[in-house]
Amino acid sequence: MRLRAEQAGSLLRPPKLKVARARYAEGLMFLETLREIEDETIRDVVAKQRDIGLDIVSDGEMRRGSWLTSMAESVDGFMPDSVRLLWHGPGVRAELTSAKIVGAKLQKRRKLTELEIPIMQQLSASLGVPFKVTVPAPSNFVPTGFKFNVTDHVYKDREALLADLTAIIRDEIQWLISHGVTYIQVDAPFYSHYLDPEHRKAMEISGSDPDRAFDMMARGDNAAWAGLPREGLTLAVHVCRGNSRSRWYAEGSYDAIAEKLFATLDVDRYLLEYDNDRAGSFKPLRFVPPGKDVVLGLVTTKEPILEREDDIRRRIDDASKFVPLEHLALSPQCGFASVAAGNLLSEDDQWKKLALVVEVARKTWGNK
Repeated sequence: MRLRAEQAGSLLRPPKLKVARARYAEGLMFLETLREIEDETIRDVVAKQRDIGLDIVSDGEMRRGSWLTSMAESVDGFMPDSVRLLWHGPGVRAELTSAKIVGAKLQKRRKLTELEIPIMQQLSASLGVPFKVTVPAPSNFVPTGFKFNVTDHVYKDREALLADLTAIIRDEIQWLISHGVTYIQVDAPFYSHYLDPEHRKAMEISGSDPDRAFDMMARGDNAAWAGLPREGLTLAVHVCRGNSRSRWYAEGSYDAIAEKLFATLDVDRYLLEYDNDRAGSFKPLRFVPPGKDVVLGLVTTKEPILEREDDIRRRIDDASKFVPLEHLALSPQCGFASVAAGNLLSEDDQWKKLALVVEVARKTWGNK
């Protein structure tokens, strides 16, 4: 069966897990106790995803502080410092990101996902449902990790930093493949820097060429899996415009990067944000090569209002003018909790939205 209904990765952290994490951070809980609560939470959310009928499940990123914090936790060379991003939406303001600045030579100490795989393999076998693993794209850590007069003392330029980041993620993907993982999702939200008109203008003012910068990032990401065994593997890339407590940092259609994104990135599947006007039209999908799948992120995770089924099906029909229906699928536009604090909706809202994804997918594609 083809994958028609999925979710992007992260799920809202239940209150019990949030409390446990806070107690552990304050030194009031043993790590073993925290891991037991994480395991319990993961078992619960995986079972719920299976019961709803999602074609593939995730652990909800329950062990992570945010979608990319496993990088700094697993790799030496990152500093406590972070860059600021201007967030739009509820509580608009500039805020430090959860990504850290590189201040020393990067050295990988452990696998980013080594704590996530064993329990997901067990649950996948016992519940009879496949699972995905999300890893951050190497390119994410260049705009957030390279700071002049700090990082350039170690890496002469962004390209040199990207080369080491690529090697780290390549090692991770190779390890996941060797452990039988069949769906790897590479998260690349910082691609949206190169499609947002305001971000592009800022790059040009600073003397940077956004198109050349995007080319370099895409080459670095491609190199993270080039030549690795792909038989039986679904390799996907997820592109959004930022997702933190229902806010976003980029706007604009895919037009500026679409041709290069779809033509040069060697993946099987694209998970794309399309839940509102910020994402533009489906016209850039005309560049998707034949045989590649597009997962339409038509259900928002940023607000609790539940979409209308008829509206979603109409938009799928619109997208099918550019990508054949048989190569389309459906999901929310991003995770529900890219950072542990989560977006501004309830767990009940979350599960209703995922149930809607499944319902629309079944009515659109049946079980094919």
